[in-house]
Amino acid sequence: MASRASIGQDCGMNAQPQVIDSAALFLPLLVGAATTVLTIFIHGASGRAMVLLIFRALRRGVAGVSFRTDVLVIALAALIMLTAHLVEVMLWAAVLMLCGEFRNFGLACYHSATNYSTLGYGDIVMSARWRLMGPLEALDGILLVGISTASLFAVIVRVTRSSHPDVWQEIDR
Repeated sequence: MASRASIGQDCGMNAQPQVIDSAALFLPLLVGAATTVLTIFIHGASGRAMVLLIFRALRRGVAGVSFRTDVLVIALAALIMLTAHLVEVMLWAAVLMLCGEFRNFGLACYHSATNYSTLGYGDIVMSARWRLMGPLEALDGILLVGISTASLFAVIVRVTRSSHPDVWQEIDR
């Protein structure tokens, strides 16, 4: 693990770029791809849980009945997806620890969250060997946040279709 301060001149704009040979790229790509696959499975499981929640709420007549219950169902769906994102950030943090980049899980989670969310403060810079994991995690985060957004939009549409079918009949024409 290296911080920007400990790298010194290597982070300057006039510094010589570090050369990483293609063989050294293989391991971070492999680890990053495997981690991404695991996060996609986590997201798939949480998406399935969200679908079951909505299905049961609609079947039992809870969703689409009142504003309060609709808000509750949508909020629970959002919490399921948010929980998935937090678990995925922690998975990335654990992987970064296994790679030897961090000794402290809290710091690894912080770094992982800034990468996953594409916030990227840049206050912590990983070693050249594992630095490719940052952009891979950011791509994973973009993909999964997009899936969550689409899923939550579908939940909102389904719940509002149930609560206001007359409005949606007009829209569907």
